[in-house]
Amino acid sequence: MPRVNPRATKGARNMNMVSGKARNAAIRRLLSYVFKYYPVQFIVVLICVLLSSFTNVAGGFFTGTVVVNEYIMPSLDSGSLEIRTPTSGAFAGIPFGGAIAIMASILAVGTIALYVYNILMSIIGQGVQRRIRDELYDHMQDLPISYFDRRGRGDIMSVYTNDVDALREMLSRALPMVANSIVTMVACFVMMLLTDLMLTGVVLGVSLLIFFIIIYFTKMASRFFIAQQIELGKMNGYIEEMVNGQRVVKVFNYEKRNIEGFKKHNDQFFNYSVKANRFANLLMPTVNQVGNIQYVLIALIGSLAVFNHLNGVSLMGTFTYGIATVGTIVSFLMYSKAFVQPIGNVSQQLNLIALALAGATRIFEIIDAPVETDDGYVELVNAKEDENGNPVECAERTGKWAWKHPHTDGSPTTYTWLKGKITFNDVDFAYIPGKTVLHNISMYAEEGQKIAFVGPTGSGKTTITNLINRFYDIEDGKVRYDDININKIKKKDLRRSLGVVLQETKLFTGTVMENIRFGNLEATDEEVIAAAKLANAHNFITHLPDGYNTLLHSGGASLSQGQRQLIAIARAAVANPPVMILDEATSSIDSRTEALVQEGMDAIMKGRTVFVIAHRLSTIKNSDVIMVLQDGRIIERGSHDQLLAEKGKYYQLYTGNEIANK
Repeated sequence: MPRVNPRATKGARNMNMVSGKARNAAIRRLLSYVFKYYPVQFIVVLICVLLSSFTNVAGGFFTGTVVVNEYIMPSLDSGSLEIRTPTSGAFAGIPFGGAIAIMASILAVGTIALYVYNILMSIIGQGVQRRIRDELYDHMQDLPISYFDRRGRGDIMSVYTNDVDALREMLSRALPMVANSIVTMVACFVMMLLTDLMLTGVVLGVSLLIFFIIIYFTKMASRFFIAQQIELGKMNGYIEEMVNGQRVVKVFNYEKRNIEGFKKHNDQFFNYSVKANRFANLLMPTVNQVGNIQYVLIALIGSLAVFNHLNGVSLMGTFTYGIATVGTIVSFLMYSKAFVQPIGNVSQQLNLIALALAGATRIFEIIDAPVETDDGYVELVNAKEDENGNPVECAERTGKWAWKHPHTDGSPTTYTWLKGKITFNDVDFAYIPGKTVLHNISMYAEEGQKIAFVGPTGSGKTTITNLINRFYDIEDGKVRYDDININKIKKKDLRRSLGVVLQETKLFTGTVMENIRFGNLEATDEEVIAAAKLANAHNFITHLPDGYNTLLHSGGASLSQGQRQLIAIARAAVANPPVMILDEATSSIDSRTEALVQEGMDAIMKGRTVFVIAHRLSTIKNSDVIMVLQDGRIIERGSHDQLLAEKGKYYQLYTGNEIANK
């Protein structure tokens, strides 16, 4: 991976270009969560922000205009300062202590408002974060398998953690500070205009310089912060991949290359982080220094204005100087400070906001991803026989199922027994449009038949089983299940009728009992144990430390591959489906364990339609039909003996396989 250049990578630039339309849409959607779920809290926050900002401005007004101009006066005899009670104005007749008490009360209100809106925004931020995570996860369950084939798991995990957390930071911390700062700036600007136009012009001139400084630093920092977030997703994906593949890393002594690969990602992340924080950390000191220069300019120009309006009276003679007073200068200095400081605060939060909005585009990209479409209307229902042997729908579990087929022409709903007959008629399929991987596939599997697929890697064996599950939809042709077009069957009902045992066994954190029950969540403990016995898994399970209550972690890392596979077979058995798909289920286990696994599979295959993918051809000799695939086409079909007699591709595969196994 190349080193970072000052302009960042192309990916970072592209992500930075998301700023316009997509970012505005992201802001609107985020605010929609706030308005929908927390409208009252948000209104209270706005009120508290206004109170907090106005009390900040009130402090400057009170110190300069009230205290200096109305309460503190010089003694004409001694030249010293004395405190008097004003006889006119808003504070007429109020002693100095009373005025201080009033101001303290106002500032206390501002402090309470600040505390309240920070607490409420924290609640809102956490609440929105929870709802977005819920929506994200709910939506992800409806995404097609093809979506996950295209996107790395680590990158998706980064969206759940880093991107969603960045949104929470923005909502709970950045947005309240920005809102408070903007209101404070507007209030200070109004007060400055009412106080002195000339000094307001000075503040605007310096603020314009600060504005250009902020634009430059924020633009540079945002670019690298976004690139940092993207790289973090890549690094998480790399870590997740290598942690899952630790056995392979160890076996092939890949540790050094593994470390080098990680260092490339980590160095890239470090470089982006350094550049992002360099600009972000330089921003506030630069803004503060320019603000200090402004402070000095106002003090200098204000002092000159005071002297110009002395009207011949010595400095110690009076504190009233025509249109300019000492109190005016004091107030203006405080206004200018209160005006510049929020600019710095806003600029500091812009990087966090940019980072969060970049994350929001990634979040909403998943939420807006098209869900798996399902136009099916045929359902799978529990059924029992009537007096004529026809299926009748019932609520209780009978171990028998029927297809419930409503008709759009108004004719009565029909029921047909689920048998497990599957046919392919001239099926073409492509994962990527224009790159067909299955060509003109025609086949049939009658009820209770065992169909085996063999062929080299990439010939299309697993793809055919994916079409039966409708993980993908065909381009052309027809797939029928019990003579029903498979597109008419609801996907959840279709998949409920299929049992799958994969080569790569997936076990989840939980007990052995829970992992087997995954195949049928309504199964009783007795049914789970019966399924384990059927799959030849019961014996080894009873020898585990806690038997069926043994807790499994990390995909069942404490079990052997064969034991994990037996649990997977038991999981398929407890589902008791009429059709089974076995995708190279014995490919990664030893011959002794294979005998146990094969015995378990033979038990659950009885009376079912079975599709088997196997690289050990000895396990499929008893299949009713063996289909040989090559380059997405069926080139041979027949029984084991028929194909051996033909001495074609199957004969080559079988004899070569037999020699390899000897």
